[in-house]
Amino acid sequence: MLVVSNTSPICYLIIIEQIELLPRLFESILIPQTVRDELASPKAPATVRQWIASPPVWLTLQSTSAQPDPDLLKLDAGECAAILLAEILNADLILLDDLAARRLASRRGLALTGVLGILDRAASENWIDFANVIKRLEQTNFRTSTAIIQELLQKHAK
Repeated sequence: MLVVSNTSPICYLIIIEQIELLPRLFESILIPQTVRDELASPKAPATVRQWIASPPVWLTLQSTSAQPDPDLLKLDAGECAAILLAEILNADLILLDDLAARRLASRRGLALTGVLGILDRAASENWIDFANVIKRLEQTNFRTSTAIIQELLQKHAK
C-alpha cells in the first residue's frame, strides 16, 4: 500500500507515543521534503525533531519537482507537498488532519485518513486502549469535533 503523510499525523503520533502504529498499519510511509523540514523545524516539539533526526527505515523521503496548482498553494506548504506527491504517485492513501486540506484532497479523489482514523483502526485491531490514547491526544493542541471523539469512544468502549 502506497501511503503519503503530511506533517501533523506523524507529529501527533510521536507526541502521544503511538508512532509505531504507522508501520503496523501501512508497512511504509512516504513524505515529501517539505514535511521532513517541518518535522525538523525549530518550531516542532523536541521529541519530533529528535525522531526525524534519525528516521526509521519505514519512513521514506520522496522528492518531486512538480509545481502545485493554485488550489494547492492555498494550503500549508507541507499539506500542499503531500497532496501533490500523493497525486503524482497515485497513492492509495494520504494522511492529513487539517480540514481544508482534507476537503481539497477529497475533491481531488484522494483516499485519506488522519490521526483519529489511524487510532480507530488500531483500536479495532485491539492494539491500543483507545480511551487512554485519546486522553493523551486531548492534552496536545490537536483539535477536532467533540461529537467525533464521543462517537469513537463509544465505538471502542470496553
